[in-house]
Amino acid sequence: MNMNNWDELGLKMGLEIHQQLNTKSKLFCPCATELVDEEFDEEIRRNLRPTQSELGQIDRAALQESLRKMKFNYESYDYHTCLVETDDEPPHDLNQKALELSMVIATLLNMNIVDEFHTMRKQVIDGSNTGGFQRTGLVATDGYLETPYGRVAIENLCLEEDASKRIDINSKKCLNSETKDHTHFRLDRLGIPLVEITTDPSIHHPEQVREVAYALGQVLRSTNVKRGLGTIRQDLNISIAKGARCEIKGVQNLDLMGEIVEREVQRQLKLIEIKNELKKRNAKVLDEIHDLSSVFENSSSKIISSAESVKGVVLKGFAGLIGEEIQKGRRFGTEIASYAKKRGVSGIFHTDELPAYGITNEEVQSMREYLSVDKEDAIIIVAHNENITVSALEEVIRRANMAFEGVIEETRKSLDDGNTEYMRPLPTSSRMYLETDIPLFKIDQESIENIKNNLPELPDVKKDRIISQYALSEDLANQLVRRLKADDFEVIISEIGSNNVDSTTIASVLAYDLREIKREGHDISKINQNRLIDVFKLLADSKVSKDALREIIIGICEYPNKEPEEIAKDKNLLVLDESDVQKIIGEIVAKNSSMIEERKLGALGPLMGVSMKELKGKADGKIVNKILKEEIEKLI
Repeated sequence: MNMNNWDELGLKMGLEIHQQLNTKSKLFCPCATELVDEEFDEEIRRNLRPTQSELGQIDRAALQESLRKMKFNYESYDYHTCLVETDDEPPHDLNQKALELSMVIATLLNMNIVDEFHTMRKQVIDGSNTGGFQRTGLVATDGYLETPYGRVAIENLCLEEDASKRIDINSKKCLNSETKDHTHFRLDRLGIPLVEITTDPSIHHPEQVREVAYALGQVLRSTNVKRGLGTIRQDLNISIAKGARCEIKGVQNLDLMGEIVEREVQRQLKLIEIKNELKKRNAKVLDEIHDLSSVFENSSSKIISSAESVKGVVLKGFAGLIGEEIQKGRRFGTEIASYAKKRGVSGIFHTDELPAYGITNEEVQSMREYLSVDKEDAIIIVAHNENITVSALEEVIRRANMAFEGVIEETRKSLDDGNTEYMRPLPTSSRMYLETDIPLFKIDQESIENIKNNLPELPDVKKDRIISQYALSEDLANQLVRRLKADDFEVIISEIGSNNVDSTTIASVLAYDLREIKREGHDISKINQNRLIDVFKLLADSKVSKDALREIIIGICEYPNKEPEEIAKDKNLLVLDESDVQKIIGEIVAKNSSMIEERKLGALGPLMGVSMKELKGKADGKIVNKILKEEIEKLI
């Protein structure tokens, strides 16, 4: 089957976008939505377990998380978090501003808004929510989004509370050393309102999914949403006809989306190949866990010799398939290992890769003889303490048996190289419960009509308007919109006036120069709208040339407390009188008379560069060109 024939493969994809809303308070309490960069005041410990639904069912994802027997530690603050986040107080009333903003987004996506908002509890026991559930509610259904690849259906838009932020304790000091065996979370993010937008699985091309994600991002950014790293998160659902749906969590880089899709398709195809090969071989997974301590009694392998317990399992007919590459740089053994790692081991050994890691060929042969296995069989080994070794090998057996099914429905984590890694099984529907502490919220038609009549301008509409209104090129207007600088551009124009400063100059600084200055390592966080207005006023008042703008902005990065005019003066960037410019250019022309005699007006270009370098931005380029041309013409 052709890897790039997406229709033949039956490729189907859907997106889930999670976007934080820029409200002043959280969804169910009055705490601020800004993250805290301070030492916490208190630590709270929790253990969570899955519960049965009203039909006696347990969500498979919650069950697998519970088998890890994780303990959770939460960092809270006296003044930035409250008892709602710690699950010690009932939730307050629903944040109506957040609901209204989610309705605006739903309307922009052509969705049908519900007439009643019901808050539900969604069971989550990975520790990211102190109560073991996330509060969420359906806002709208049945919308659509136009993209370059055609219309994509938007199934649902939900309003929900964000989860706690996971903390790396290796990079920080814990109050209590006993908490090092806990997973650590901080409660400042818990409860921030966010919208979850879900498309249907009608996306069929790797490049199309990137365009859909970009288009959704542009719609969101036209509203009052939070911006910056971590404020928007994208999950990607992928399946092929003979595979299964897998949810890829945390797809941050839009440019990597196509690669992620292609590698996931490759993974599913390889797993299908392995399934078919296993059936041909009449392969079988043996359930018995064998003690291999006697085989490795005198092993020189540091990992083996330092372990309390060394055990293994036999996979009949699996030889050569454990080492089969299923994604670039990742093998089937890596898939099995990712399951075992959930039980606390750092990795596994398997006979497709041995001898290695200090394990000798003689030890491998002794192990084969000890277990009475053939060359067509594979052995997987785990070395750790007794309980973890057994638990990890039980996961190995479970995952190896799944190989006979081919592709398994999973939640996977997006990796920076475009690959993915197993996280947990896909959740089932047995995890939604009505929230009894929050009454339903009625949405009347008048509120919906009011929102429809006051919608923000969509990015494409804004781009076309500023092209027409300010005579910008399509590329420049597009960059302003993509980089979220269009609003700044229009405010600066209104303050300065397009008659005083060329609109293209302002747009170029916002779209290109700021990005380049940041890439050079300068901190542009102090370059706000007001500072830029002050910079462009210097240009409008003819105090500096446009060639000096970049250096002045860099100066503000270096000396944020100084005024732009003071920086221009310190850097000797204030414009010279025309007579001073003429004197400097006259000296340059005199020094290069032989070039002028030889090239005539052809010397204008080279001498223009010399003049601008000498003047260091203290004169406008048009004036320099005019004076230089006049001086050259005097000699010819």
